[in-house]
Formats: sequence, structure tokens, C-alpha cells
Amino acid sequence: MNRIELTQYLAQFLQVSSYKDYAPNGLQVEGRNKIKTIVTGVTACQALIDRAIELNADALLVHHGFFWKGESEVITGMKYKRIKALINNGINLYGYHLPLDAHPMLGNNAELGRALGIIDAEPIADSPQGLVWQGRLDEPMSVSDFSHHLSHVLGRQALCLGESDKAISHLAWCSGGAQDYIDIAVDLGLDAFISGEVSERTFHSAVEQNIHYFAAGHHATERFGIQALGEHLAREFDLTHHFVDITNPV
Repeated sequence: MNRIELTQYLAQFLQVSSYKDYAPNGLQVEGRNKIKTIVTGVTACQALIDRAIELNADALLVHHGFFWKGESEVITGMKYKRIKALINNGINLYGYHLPLDAHPMLGNNAELGRALGIIDAEPIADSPQGLVWQGRLDEPMSVSDFSHHLSHVLGRQALCLGESDKAISHLAWCSGGAQDYIDIAVDLGLDAFISGEVSERTFHSAVEQNIHYFAAGHHATERFGIQALGEHLAREFDLTHHFVDITNPV
């Protein structure tokens, strides 16, 4: 397929126009026209770009791209080196942020719920842009058992906050940096809330509102969506796809 076809398909498939976001969603750096090999990864860091070059990628698709609201507009230093490497090697860079978090089929939240074995998973309709999801476990789990399960699935130790002794059955989650959505889970009377990051205030919020909070890693909770998107494109358009996971402990 060509660059324009891929750009148009992803804009429609991910419903890009439906989201008010902090960065442009779609093609961010233009490369060659013909696309046969795609690489996916969480963040358009130099290590991921270097690996895309090694794999002869025509397009690099990421969750965290460039040109975020509030960042410097000049292309110097680290940003210059990254963009230069993409342009010199003819690689198209596509970035999809909130549309990839929220996608009902293969978004970060849908895939995270699937990976954890959560059933009846669905977005909470009145959450901001439908980004917070809820569901239940097939069988209630103790805090320690669920923490072990979560850590095993994500390949990193999750931080558990809160002093409640209740078992976990119904829970909510939102990938990335969504710790302040904990109140949505509290208002619904749920047992736990999972996100990627944590703030100092999150501890007090969890303790005082009698809920379990799990900080499971920003990177770790957002690996699933972009990989699923790459696999989808490979199937639909007979593309070669490589998912590259650049280790990030945050």
C-alpha cells in the first residue's frame, strides 16, 4: 500500500477526528511513498528509530510520537537527531495517542483488559473521552494474588496502594498516566483501579476512599495497543510487521 492509503485508513479506523488530544494523530514525519514493512513500538525514541532503520522499515507506528502541546517548537538537539534519522532513511512516522488508548477493538485499554483476563470489559461512557474502562474478574482475587497476576502479565512489579482488605472482583483501569481518574472507580463503588503512573496524592486518595490502586507502569500498560494495531495492518494489507519493545522501567 502507499502512504496516503495508510494515512487515510488509520484516520478512519482509529476515528482520529473524534478526539481532542495533546499531539497530532496521524502522519507526523513523511517518508517514502510505498509501504511494505512496518515497525511498531510505544515511543519514537532514538533506540526505536535505529531499530526501524535496521529492519528496513517503510513506516514506524508509535503511541508516543512528536510535537506535544507545550514542548519547544524548534527542531534541535535530540528531536533533530531523531527526525533527521527518519528523513534520511525515508521512514514515515505515525503517532496515535488517545485514539489508540480508547479504540474498542485493539486499543491499549481493550488489550490490557484482555491480557489480564477481565470479563465484561467496556469503556465507562461518561469518563473523559471514554478512556476509562471497567470489568470484572471471573473469580474474586486477594490483593496479593491480583498484584502477582498483574505483575506477571506486564513483566514488572506493580506498586499497590491502599489499606483496604476487600477482595478484588470489579475494577476499572486506564493505561498510561491516568492516576487522577481513581475517583471514577470510587464513584462506581469498584474494588480497584489500575493505571500506569502514580503521584504522591494517589496514596492518600486510595487509603481514604477504601480502594486498591495499582501503578503498573506507563510503558508496560501501553505496549499492547500499538502491537495489536501492527498485527491488524499486517493481516489486512499483507505487510511485514515487527513489534519492537524498547525497555522502559517507568
